[in-house]
Amino acid sequence: MAVSTSDIASPAQPGAFTTSSSSSRSILTHSIPEDEEAFSGFDIYDSYRRILCDPQISAPLAAILSLTELVEQSDAGTMFELVKALNDGAEALKKRVHNPIGLNAGSELFIAFVTLFPHESASFSELRTELVRQGQTYATEALQFRPKIADLALDFIKDDSVILTHSYSRVVMQALLHAHQRKRISVYVTEARPRGLGIKTYESLTAAGIPCTVVLDSAVAYVMDQVDFVLVGSEAVVESGGLINAVGSNQMAIIAKAENKPFYALAESYKFHRLFPLSQYDLPTHTPGILSFTQPPLRPAPELVARPSVSPETQPVLKSSISASSAMAGLLPPAPVQRTMTAEQISRNPDVDYTRPDLISLVFSDVGILTPEGVSQYLVGMFAG
Repeated sequence: MAVSTSDIASPAQPGAFTTSSSSSRSILTHSIPEDEEAFSGFDIYDSYRRILCDPQISAPLAAILSLTELVEQSDAGTMFELVKALNDGAEALKKRVHNPIGLNAGSELFIAFVTLFPHESASFSELRTELVRQGQTYATEALQFRPKIADLALDFIKDDSVILTHSYSRVVMQALLHAHQRKRISVYVTEARPRGLGIKTYESLTAAGIPCTVVLDSAVAYVMDQVDFVLVGSEAVVESGGLINAVGSNQMAIIAKAENKPFYALAESYKFHRLFPLSQYDLPTHTPGILSFTQPPLRPAPELVARPSVSPETQPVLKSSISASSAMAGLLPPAPVQRTMTAEQISRNPDVDYTRPDLISLVFSDVGILTPEGVSQYLVGMFAG
């Protein structure tokens, strides 16, 4: 099925924030001292963690709902104060979360919505109440994005398709379970070390009756010839149309490209992120410690000890003292040793990686089926107001 960049839905979609208004251009007209708190008694990180306890809520939505609660709790008296409080709250979340990419996408979407929202309320209090209502409504409607995406992906999944997926993704799971109701499919899933989330996918799919096999991360090239296409989720889809996802997605896309296999990404529109990485090292999650070399510990020089000489005549002779069981033990191969990475070694590896847009065939989203170029156009429209 051919899809062009013109198959892009308008940013003003049902369920999307309404952000266009000429009156929104002049809202930041007041200022407050830099050290003044715009809100008090509200811990946005506690709110974020509590919301994430819902298994259906992903990081961007949790950020949106946390910022919505901040608006509700804030004692800001002007739009400038409110936007400052939101930016401070988003920054506080970013500093306390190991991987802030998803919450950054949600935060920038909500703050852009607040900044561009038509301000025609009779009072600032009424405006704040309306912002809270809009944020909660959007989050409720956003829970229906995954079924929408699953419907769009269904047309690209043929009977007897063999699909390769990576790690665990809620939207991918929804698409696969939906396809299983209509068609025969089989799934390979990578183990996705070190967290092993591919095992979670395997258990869920087999419980639903879908034939599934776990593949070593290092065996992706080996299995690629057996699959019809690759289907992955996303942490974020960035301005270039590229993908940020669980580490290993990039090498999977490279291999799929080499084998002429389609590489499809599924992403809710709240994961569209105004970020433009040029390489893995431009990601917000990259730190100097990732893949850094460690200095081997210094070992003390061996102590030289004189060994007494032993004449052949004084050496003990072992003849019948060797038991049959000892002789057999010497013939057996040594037991295999299970080697695993230490926590320190794991910490020196990335959690996510970046996949270039030229490696991605299509992006399935609640706003339509987009080419990577289409994602770029959509992002420009979404944040232009």
